[in-house]
Amino acid sequence: MQRYILRRLAQLVPTLLLITMMVFALMHAIPGDPARMMVGAGDSLDEAQLAVVRREYNLDRPVPVQYAIWLGRALTGDLGRSSANQRRVGEELLLRASVTFELGLFAWLIAAAIAIPAGVIAAVHRGRMPDLVATLVAVGAVAMPGFWVGIMLILLFGVRLGWLPTQGYVPLGSNFGEGLRHMVLPAVALGITSAALMMRQMRSALLEVLSLDYIRTARAKGLAKWSVVIGHALRNAMLPVVTVMGLEVGRIFAGAVVIETLFGVPGMGRLMVQAVFQHDFTVVQGCVLVMASAVLAANFVTDIMYTVLDPRIRYGG
Repeated sequence: MQRYILRRLAQLVPTLLLITMMVFALMHAIPGDPARMMVGAGDSLDEAQLAVVRREYNLDRPVPVQYAIWLGRALTGDLGRSSANQRRVGEELLLRASVTFELGLFAWLIAAAIAIPAGVIAAVHRGRMPDLVATLVAVGAVAMPGFWVGIMLILLFGVRLGWLPTQGYVPLGSNFGEGLRHMVLPAVALGITSAALMMRQMRSALLEVLSLDYIRTARAKGLAKWSVVIGHALRNAMLPVVTVMGLEVGRIFAGAVVIETLFGVPGMGRLMVQAVFQHDFTVVQGCVLVMASAVLAANFVTDIMYTVLDPRIRYGG
């Protein structure tokens, strides 16, 4: 097990490097001169001034050299300074990352809280009304884009009913109740698609387990239906569901870029959108590094969870 963990950790490094290299190359492929964006469209575009900016941010060097310089500094914990406001990227990300992680955690918990019970009920009542309703809702949720769901939630619960705020963010530590009210709508909009995918996987996995011999034997012994489902079938059915739940972390971080912008949440997603429009390479790279690390860590934890759910699973050396 220890050798497997070390091998998986070693595999994360080249994956993370590949992701950052791809994003670095794509950012430099965006049309426009980053130096002119930094100086500002309203300023006089003096070539000498632009040359100073290019030299300060290494923009006068080849892209591979720029990446090597960024990577070397990143390994020491220095993610550089924002070209837009001159703030240190690491300090900015500390503030923004906590907001995004908080939103992502709420969205993931909402998705799991909806998906697992709905999937279990749908599997137990296969072919009947609860199953048909749950499947129909899940298919509809998968088909709806997150931004459209967010707009509908704003119109219904914010504009029409006035129950929940639609913009801004309040830290849970300063005012838990108000922070929770601000978090509900973006978390639901972010987690609804994940909930649908988890629910469908939960239903399929549980149906497969319920058809196995040991489940029929448990029922033949006279155990109650829900005792068999919860006590015997659910744990084994969770193995493929855990895989989907881990993969959904990446979807949630990707969706945060749109949802945070839509709801005015000051997280990494919104920061990344602003940085892209400003050609702020250092901020984009910092956001990608943190998000990619979080997704890879979630996938790593998912692999380890397999042995917790099923002790029979052993990873070879």
